[in-house]
Amino acid sequence: MRFSRTLTVVDCHAEGESGKVVTGGVGDVPGETMFDKRVYLENNLDQLRKLLLFEPRGAVWHNANIVLPSNNPEAALGYVILESTEYPAMSGSNTMCVATVLLETGMLPMVEPITEIVLESPAGLIKVECECKDGKVVRTRLTNQPAFVYHLQAPLEVPGLGTLTVDVAYGGMTYVIVDAEEAGVHLESKDARLMCELGQKIKKAGAEQLEVKHPINPLIPGITQTLFAGPLTPETDPDGSEIIRSRNAVIVSPGRVDRSPCGTGTSARLAVLSAKGQIKQGQTFRNESILDTTFDARIEDNVKVGPYDAVIPSISGRSWITSINTLGLDPSDPFPNGFTMGDTWMADS
Repeated sequence: MRFSRTLTVVDCHAEGESGKVVTGGVGDVPGETMFDKRVYLENNLDQLRKLLLFEPRGAVWHNANIVLPSNNPEAALGYVILESTEYPAMSGSNTMCVATVLLETGMLPMVEPITEIVLESPAGLIKVECECKDGKVVRTRLTNQPAFVYHLQAPLEVPGLGTLTVDVAYGGMTYVIVDAEEAGVHLESKDARLMCELGQKIKKAGAEQLEVKHPINPLIPGITQTLFAGPLTPETDPDGSEIIRSRNAVIVSPGRVDRSPCGTGTSARLAVLSAKGQIKQGQTFRNESILDTTFDARIEDNVKVGPYDAVIPSISGRSWITSINTLGLDPSDPFPNGFTMGDTWMADS
């Protein structure tokens, strides 16, 4: 056996969404911050993303995270998030996977019943609280960077759909949020392909028609995701607390459904709910995926980001390790950068 590169990869998923965690084989990456390292990886080492996520080693629904040393004295470690077509500043499901892998493999010490760690993402520092029992991370709650709204109730012309009324918000990635019923989709797995096709059209129209520029870091991309939102339903939890439940589907480029309820999408929607006066600080928002898995989220605080009113969201969910493996690249392999095919990798509209 001969390899020109090997990577140690721990496969994990958070409420159904894949989040590979690369724990060895990369070494350090130049850059003062994790965002700097993200930029370096994108510009100089993008083969790593393709090697991990493209076929024949990956698939369109796979994500990956590269664990790296952090220069921030508050952070135990850092990580850069890799997705099919981009390097997000933040991802809730991927963060849950990273925290679970770091604790369950012993890379960071686990303390039961609660382990608190700080990780550096490209978006900034993320405080993570892990509920632990018998060596297992039972549940992870992360406090995200601020989420805010760019556009509320904006008209959007979408080919084949006419004029939709949408919200545009940032929660670590930037989303066009559209009412699922208005778009003519059911938030069920049987409508997944239709949601992917429409979601790509809506995302493209939003990027063309609605101006978005991050007020602090202009290198953070604009609109890259579509979120189909279901109605809000008030409920009472067994402990007597009032919660708000909803269902959603996030369309990730190049055109597939996020298997989880989506952490940054949930954060963006919390910002919209707050702006519309539909949720109170500290109230639980239970967001459901089309797999019926859930994230519980709440607004921890209110802040300003540039000119925007913003919320500090926290999101909690569960994640599970599924395998530990060594990914290798044989120097004679004809696909060192992987490949994509149109039967599953939709053209990014």
